[in-house]
Amino acid sequence: MSSREALIHSFLDNAGWGAAERGRLAGDASFRHYDRLKRGAERAVLMDAPPPKEDVRPFVGIARHLAGLGLSAPRLLAVDEDSGLLLLEDLGDDTYTRLLADGYDETALYALATDVLAEIAGRPDAMPAGLPPYDDDRLLAEAALLTDWYMPAILGQPTGDEARADYQDIWRRLFPVARLVPDTLVLRDFHVDNLMLLPRPGLAACGLLDFQDAVAGPATYDLMSLLEDARRDIDPLLIERMKGRWLARFPALDRAVFEASWAVMAAQRHAKVIGIFTRLCRRDGKPGYLVHIPRVWRLLEVALRHPVLAELRLWLDRHVPPGKRGVPAP
Repeated sequence: MSSREALIHSFLDNAGWGAAERGRLAGDASFRHYDRLKRGAERAVLMDAPPPKEDVRPFVGIARHLAGLGLSAPRLLAVDEDSGLLLLEDLGDDTYTRLLADGYDETALYALATDVLAEIAGRPDAMPAGLPPYDDDRLLAEAALLTDWYMPAILGQPTGDEARADYQDIWRRLFPVARLVPDTLVLRDFHVDNLMLLPRPGLAACGLLDFQDAVAGPATYDLMSLLEDARRDIDPLLIERMKGRWLARFPALDRAVFEASWAVMAAQRHAKVIGIFTRLCRRDGKPGYLVHIPRVWRLLEVALRHPVLAELRLWLDRHVPPGKRGVPAP
């Protein structure tokens, strides 16, 4: 038995789950792993997030905060922050991804998720104390994943210093546009893989799974992440309906300001995701994410149609012309 496995056994014993049946539930794009535990009729989920690569403290803090807002983050059944081990409430198997694949009402699922985001954006207590800001440095580091990982992989050479500096300067001019909408709690990975449908009333019917990277940032970000999904195509008419549903909660918010902020956040996220999916393949040996890159490029190209992104569009056309926007070799 490895030292990590011995630590897990001790953690589960102390929590009263040492004799539970244990089976791998899932992994994700991080270094975290999840096991489902069965103890008679009871179920729980073990999150194994080994430090120093992972830190469960942000997850713990945001989970408690979301519960305080009346939203459905998994309850914390046992916590060992130093070891990176959490025992969580098992919210079941009805992820949005699975339900959509089974033909569940798409509009109803997206409407529920949209209403959760509107609730968060509309609450003055949505942002807990100490929440890190989604500042320029953080946004820029993410956008640079395209120049630092994707472009060398697809073009066969490192991005030149001058081109990279120009790219970053363009983003620094764009980020203030994104911030013209109010800041709120941004969960950052708000999409169908991380949402669940629960047999609970109201907004609590939407289970929230992945929020440890939460920040204080533009209210457009999570809604855009939900509706411009790297992993699945969404009808543009549904996207517009959900935008309208969210905006109906904020009649004082100018639609043009909202759309400009949305476009900047969409372009930033899509550039980041293209870079991350490339890095997952090249650095972490996870080539399965590459299949999504053509969709993400399509989403980025739609965002680039907004006039506020004209300078970025010209830069990309010069350095990564449309004919070069392919999938890197594994």
